[in-house]
Parts: sequence; structure tokens; C-alpha cells
Amino acid sequence: MFSLSERKQERLYKQVMENEIVSPQMYNLYLGGVVVYGLLVNIILCSTCTEFVLSTNPILFYIGYFVSVFAGTMISSKSNSPLISFLGYNLVVIPVGLVVTSAVYWYGGLSSYVVLQAIVYTAGITCIMICCSILKPEFFSKLGGVLFGSLIGLIIVEVVFLILGVSQSLTALAGAVLFSLYIGYDYYKAQQYPKTVDNAVDSALDIYLDIINLFLRILRILGSRSSSSSSKKNHF
Repeated sequence: MFSLSERKQERLYKQVMENEIVSPQMYNLYLGGVVVYGLLVNIILCSTCTEFVLSTNPILFYIGYFVSVFAGTMISSKSNSPLISFLGYNLVVIPVGLVVTSAVYWYGGLSSYVVLQAIVYTAGITCIMICCSILKPEFFSKLGGVLFGSLIGLIIVEVVFLILGVSQSLTALAGAVLFSLYIGYDYYKAQQYPKTVDNAVDSALDIYLDIINLFLRILRILGSRSSSSSSKKNHF
């Protein structure tokens, strides 16, 4: 499989023509715009596709999910065209958005207090980490290997806990911290690539996935707390 580190490294060596370079301001405008677009698509999917997700065969759903995400990632990483990379971006955003739709439904839908709270926390942490990345780029420049190793370890622990039926509350907290740092790190990395629209789209994919993973972890943490509080009230 085309690894995350390879995908980011290749971005440095994509053939870049001088007329493809845009100003740092335009580069970050494209970067932010594509990220926001992906998040808005997810919100629309959560509002309109709940019944579709619930009625789809789980096996077929996850086969389609992995095929689409893999294809989208490969297309985005290999292409030098912003439009084709954006197509790859959408092939990731839509299936991921359907998974988010399922998670949001489980916690009461978009209008539930827990989901709204998770959205606010995620937005706040994202803004803070991007600001930290701008102010302290030297700190985030050293995190690549540590974050990647931590991510592999977290995935292994989550799979083991899932098999054993162990509560994921601690891994959710660890994941929230990890993906918070990944937002700052991936924003830092985005600034190191040649300032092209294609690289902005490719970098937006990394940051989008960081934000979604952070949101899902925060949602799990808040949902667990809400369930615990309700159980205590019912007990008394």
C-alpha cells in the first residue's frame, strides 16, 4: 500500500513548472477552501444520507469504502493536475463522510448536544493547532517519526481492544491528542511543499483526515461521558 510518508515525500518531487507556483496567500486559501469543502460535504451527507447508510449491507459498504478511499488517495498523490487531485479528494471525502454519518446518527444526529459539542471542540482545537504550527514550526518539524510510530501503535492497540471487547475510552483520548498534533504537523508540512494548487489539494486531504479522526475521537469521549452521566442519574 502507498504509505502516508511516501505520499508526502512524493509531493516534494512532483514536476513543478514555474507558472504553476502561486503566492503563499493563494496557496493557503486553496488549502483552507478544499478542507472546508470536504467538511461541508460531510455535513450534507449527515443531513441527507442516514437512511442510505443504515440500509446498506455492511460488508458491501466497507468494501466500497476501502476501494474508494484507496483509489482516491492514489489518484491524489500521483496526479499533477489540481482537478484530478480534487477528484481523488472527493473519492475519499464521500465514503469517509458516510462513515461519519453513521457515527453521528449513533450519537443522536447533527442536532444532538453531544455532536454539536464535538463539532465546536474540533473546530477550536483545529484553529489552535494551526496557529501553534505557524508560531512554532520548529517544534512540529520534529514530530513526523514520533507521530507515525504513535499512530501505528494506536491502531494496533485499538484492534486488540476491539477483539477483546475492552473499553476504548483511553484510546479515544490518546487518539484525540495524536490527531490534534497531526493537524499542526500536516499544516507545517503543507508549507514546505512547492506552492502549487495541486499540492494545496493534496495537503488538504491530509488535514481533512486529521480533523475527521479528531472529531470521531472527541465524539466517542463525549458520548461515553454522556452515557455515564445518564446511567448515574437513572441509578439514583
